[in-house]
Amino acid sequence: QTLEVNRRLNCCAEVLLESWDQLEDIGSHKDGLLYGVPVSIKENMGYKGHDSTCGVISKLDLPATGDSVLVEVLKRQGAIPFVKTNVPQSLLSYDCGNPIYGLTLNPLNPQKTPGGSSGGEGALIGGGGSVLGMGSDIGGSIRIPSSFCGICGFKPTANRLSGSVMLSSFGPMARDVDSLALCMQALLCDHMFRLDPTVPPIPFNQQVYQRSKPLRIGYYENDGYAMPSPSMGRALRETKALLERAGHTVSNPQLQTNLLCLQKVFTPLDFFHILLKGGPVDPCLRVQIIPYGLPRTVKKILSILIKPIVSALQVRSIQKGRLKLYLKSFVMYIRLLMLYLADTSMFVNGLIFSLQFPRVGALSYTIIYNLLNFPAGVVPVSTVTAEDEEELRHYKGNYGDLWDKLYTKGLPVAVQCVALPWQDELCLRFMREVERLFREKKKKK
Repeated sequence: QTLEVNRRLNCCAEVLLESWDQLEDIGSHKDGLLYGVPVSIKENMGYKGHDSTCGVISKLDLPATGDSVLVEVLKRQGAIPFVKTNVPQSLLSYDCGNPIYGLTLNPLNPQKTPGGSSGGEGALIGGGGSVLGMGSDIGGSIRIPSSFCGICGFKPTANRLSGSVMLSSFGPMARDVDSLALCMQALLCDHMFRLDPTVPPIPFNQQVYQRSKPLRIGYYENDGYAMPSPSMGRALRETKALLERAGHTVSNPQLQTNLLCLQKVFTPLDFFHILLKGGPVDPCLRVQIIPYGLPRTVKKILSILIKPIVSALQVRSIQKGRLKLYLKSFVMYIRLLMLYLADTSMFVNGLIFSLQFPRVGALSYTIIYNLLNFPAGVVPVSTVTAEDEEELRHYKGNYGDLWDKLYTKGLPVAVQCVALPWQDELCLRFMREVERLFREKKKKK
């Protein structure tokens, strides 16, 4: 089935033939939480004897000398990593194509992208070729393809799992939230803590995940940068209504992330040129990197010329020295919301907002939670309808630019659930509740 999905979507980088050998001694791991489960892994994850190119030709023929810690733990828990999935060149793109493995297509609409950078995972799972996969997320790279492909995806707190670093996290992708939670439970085990002593030895808290106590939830519909489309706003309001009817408290703290422009923090100007030197640049990345090679004077002239067309991109950069102060202020604001009046009954468990990424501006809804190191996950709740598209004809975003119209009927809309750092189980519990409510709503129709 995986091979058939790959034939249609080109979502796999390579099949791990060693998985057949693993079947020979899998009986020794019968007590593993993932016993016998075939697991797909993103191309950048280390697997002995195989490249992790990140779609860059210069990294070909440099096979890993051993399995990464997460791959070792998956095997110890009885899982069978059986295929590596495609990524965009350099991993830093919404799209999913590179000169080595080619372009991956969306399982719900082959004319569209599955998103990036874990686009191969999103396409394979969304297309029915895998039940569980591992992606990585530095600015939305798990959450964006999950929302594009109509599946669930979870970005843990950075360093909760081995191999994760500041801003970037490895995390699971699957068709339901319980699978995400089971994968996290399997990975957060003594074996991982022994293999990587830099990871805090915090096992998965099943009690928090299974808790049924009503939640207190904050939400925002507009972050002040990228206004949600009609479909996104509708999905958020539907989620809010379902949560309230189920007994949860949902309030709007008038939160705006005010993501000014963190591009300088994330992408040094010379990064792409160093990484891609000596090889072809994939078409889906070319437009993104051309500006970095232009002289400063040309950039300033172009900035003036394109401002009336794509005004959402004309946002000021903030100095690195001020970034830390901004992040501290944001966290302090969230914590005040969660603890105000020193009343434990007023504790806010998480935030929700809807996601359906048609354009670069929507990155503000995901990248902020990498910077803040909040666990975050997405749950599909709806699809774009004809009514949404009719409303879109009269829609103007915060900046009124041409990109506001890039939404497509029939594609999924997800909500993103967020919690404070290290509250990963609570975030998953929140996601599971959203998933449960929409499933019940669907059954009643």
